[in-house]
Parts: sequence; structure tokens; C-alpha cells
Amino acid sequence: MKLNILIWHIHGAYLTAITQTEHNWYLPVRPDRAEGYIGRGEGSTLPDYVREVPADRIKDLDLNLIIYQTPKNYTIDRFEILSEAQRQLPGIYLEHNTPEPHPTHTLHPASGDPGVQLVHVTQYNRLMWDNGQAPAQVIEHSVAIDPTVQYTGQRAEGICVINNMQHRGRIAGYDLFETLRKRVPLTTVGMDAGAIGGLGEIHYRDLHRTVANYRFLFSPMRYSSLPLAVIEAMTIGMPVVALATTELPTVIENGVHGFVANDPDVLADRMQYLIDHPDEAIRMGANAQQLARTRFGIGRFVQDWNQLFSRLTASV
Repeated sequence: MKLNILIWHIHGAYLTAITQTEHNWYLPVRPDRAEGYIGRGEGSTLPDYVREVPADRIKDLDLNLIIYQTPKNYTIDRFEILSEAQRQLPGIYLEHNTPEPHPTHTLHPASGDPGVQLVHVTQYNRLMWDNGQAPAQVIEHSVAIDPTVQYTGQRAEGICVINNMQHRGRIAGYDLFETLRKRVPLTTVGMDAGAIGGLGEIHYRDLHRTVANYRFLFSPMRYSSLPLAVIEAMTIGMPVVALATTELPTVIENGVHGFVANDPDVLADRMQYLIDHPDEAIRMGANAQQLARTRFGIGRFVQDWNQLFSRLTASV
């Protein structure tokens, strides 16, 4: 049965993936965003059953399920745009992030609500958040990208895919990026990347064809959920070099899918190895792609979400 689901536009790549469940999806649009968030021009990555609705008309929708993704969605938006009856509908809090400010002593915003299903995107996140009374489970990431995009690795250079890296500082590993690109060829792509000598921002529909030309993806993130850029790189058959923090040591096996380490000197050596040995980069990228298809495949992801939707709405 197709459900009517309300979700806020928070993470474009994740929204593209979760809407592959083929329900009717509704996105609130603020009055000052008359042009909307998603557009319907050539190359749109979202299906037609994803619809934008002015926030003041959300109360008129016949909804089955609400998905919150931020503290604002949960503590402010739901009281401003949902009717009292809609607030009683089954609710999910989809948590994308690691806990802050403290990695182990941070109460989740939904921790006091046993009626809201908390969904984490990694086992690490579920472990580290204090989930309180909220029932918590994990649905691991997936990505919905053009399946024709395939890794070539023809550029003997690594690439990072991070928005506003220099503004996010140490948590995003900007200092490591600056240090390591003095030793090995590295560039970056994303919002404001041009200001630090990178490629700038590239539309999501074109991003992966650009990334696929580089020898490896480098993820310098110190403390984050498993970056979607890592899953995207693996999906197109690209080896990954990353810090051995949070969930990444459970994903990247050294010499198999790429390399993980916490020593910048080791990271630099491994990057240079991939630059000097393109055949090895191709081999590791193929292994990474196989892992992405099994552990992070869109089919498994859609099945996990649909099973949760069915369970939560079974008695409604």
C-alpha cells in the first residue's frame, strides 16, 4: 500500500535514496521559498511522486506517517505546521549525525518520547547517542546514483567531496587536507570548495562522473556518520582512503577496499601507493563496489525502510 509520508528537505542525497521506496512523499516549503527546494528541470534526481507543499497547507494533507530529521523539525516545526491529529500519527526521527557536543553523554532530542521510532544510520551512532526511552534501530545508508557511472581513476590525484570544509574546520578534517595535499596530489569538490583551490560545487546529477576520474576518494572527516560520499565512491567502484574513526573501520578493510589509518604519514603513504599503482586502485575499487552492492545496496535499503513503515502503520 502506498503511504502518504511527510519529510523535510534536509539532505538531498539521502532524500533521493529514501524516496526510492515509491510512496507519496510531501515536503513542506516555507513561504520565502516560492521556488521550492527540488526543482523539476532537466536532470532532476527526485521522482514525480515527491511533491512540495506550502507549509501552511500541510494540515490539509491526509498523511500516514511523519519523518523528523532535526531538533527543529521535532521541537518547533511539528507544532507550527501539523494539526493535532497529524501529531498523533506514527513518527520517525531519522538521525543522520553523531552526537554533539559530547560523544557519549548527549541525550537525543527524542529520548523522552517512547512513541517516536528513532532510526540511526550507523551502529556507531546508535551506540554513542543516549537514546533514553525512544526505541532505536539502525537502517544503514544507501545511495541512488546513475548506475552507468563507473570509476576510471585516470587522474593520478585524490579527491574529497565535502561541503564548506574550511568553515567546518577540524571536525571535517580541513587541517589534514591542507597538510596532506602538500605531500600528494589532492583536490576537493563541494560548496565553497573553489575558495580553497578546489573544483567548486557540482550539481549532484553530474558530481559522480567528475569524481570517477580521480584515483581515490579521501575522507578526512574526524567525527561524523559514515559519509555518503564514501558510499557513493564505493558504489561507482572507487577505492577510499579515510580516517579509521566512527563507523569507517567496519567498512574499509586495508588493502581490500582502500585504506584507513589515524596516522597522517600512513595516509600519505597509502595515497601515494594508489597514485603509483593504478592497477591496485582498480582492484580495490572493484572490491569496494561489490561491498557497496551487498551492504549498502538500494534494494536492501528500500526493503528495510518499507518493513519499518509497514510495522509502524499496521494498526493505524
